[in-house]
Amino acid sequence: MFKKKLQILMVLLIISMVFISCAPPAPETKIVEVEVTREVPVEVTSIVEVEITSTPAPVEEITYAEETAVQNIPLAGKLADRHAEISGMAWYGDTLILMPQYPNFYLEEGSEDNGVIFGIAKEDLLAYLNGENLAALEAIEIPFFAPEAYAIEGFEGFESITFKENTAYLTIEVNDMQDGMSAYLIDGEMSPDLSGLTLNPEVMTQIKSQSGVDNMSDEAILLVGESILTFHEANGVAVNKDTVFHVFGTDLSETMTLPFVNIEYRLTDATALDEETNAFWMINYFYPGEEVLLPEVDPIAEKFYEGPTHAASPGVERLLEFSYTDGGGVVLTDTAPIQMQLMADGNLRNWEGIVRFENGFLLATDKYPTTILGFVPLPEVEKEE
Repeated sequence: MFKKKLQILMVLLIISMVFISCAPPAPETKIVEVEVTREVPVEVTSIVEVEITSTPAPVEEITYAEETAVQNIPLAGKLADRHAEISGMAWYGDTLILMPQYPNFYLEEGSEDNGVIFGIAKEDLLAYLNGENLAALEAIEIPFFAPEAYAIEGFEGFESITFKENTAYLTIEVNDMQDGMSAYLIDGEMSPDLSGLTLNPEVMTQIKSQSGVDNMSDEAILLVGESILTFHEANGVAVNKDTVFHVFGTDLSETMTLPFVNIEYRLTDATALDEETNAFWMINYFYPGEEVLLPEVDPIAEKFYEGPTHAASPGVERLLEFSYTDGGGVVLTDTAPIQMQLMADGNLRNWEGIVRFENGFLLATDKYPTTILGFVPLPEVEKEE
């Protein structure tokens, strides 16, 4: 019995071994990388605002001085002609006298007539500026008698004028072959009724040029008591380092020369002296074509800065205040210059005449860019709180 069971077990074992050996081999396992792309829904639950700021490079801040606009006063008649070429102004009583560089500008060559100077009544100027009469102003024509002056060798016109009662004092510009540039101081008599200005040719005092610059002579004149002061046009360091002004008696004799201050560019005319403050103003002008007058440094602009139109232009149109000292000298004050707002078209106004008027100044150009009469107010002084 036991034997029989053993035999059966052996048979089963053999059958199992045969079944295993005949079974198919197990499948080979490989690892394959598969890229699966699919959209994954994202739900936004909050928004965060991020502000990105950048720090710019530091920019130097530009400081500008204030500028004053010129109020033009329209003109009519001969005075409106640019060839009138105004070169000096002064008050004769309540009449503004405007002197052409060549009073005979409108006459044919060879005419025996000496021409005219012009006068405008103060009340007419006030009426225009106050808006009471906006019509163009037509000046009266005052006959001018000066045949001997026109005959001076190298005559280049009249440059400045001032009055002491009925006596007029003028400077004449001359450029002759012998002495080069110079000026002559001459006097004359104004008829109280404005019927004529007659110059006295018997006494003329020569003032030689300090700078030697062409077309530059003593072009500003100032009456101080019984003295007449004249100022050269070119006083810059490069062209006239040791500048002076001349002092004359009312008989036209020169009494002295005194040191003056170096002022760059040109000085073209002066107001009358304010007897209360001993101050007066002069026109300071520069046209870029006059390169000989161009300084390396402009001390006035360095101290007071330029206005915006001046900073954008090589030209200069400004007024400077001076003071006549007790010792007889003349100094530049610490008052800031009055810078005229330059014209938008780029043209410069060659201001040649100036007087005080009300709370400001009247100024006149020569023929560049045309005859212009303008009012420039004094800058408002800030009141202390």
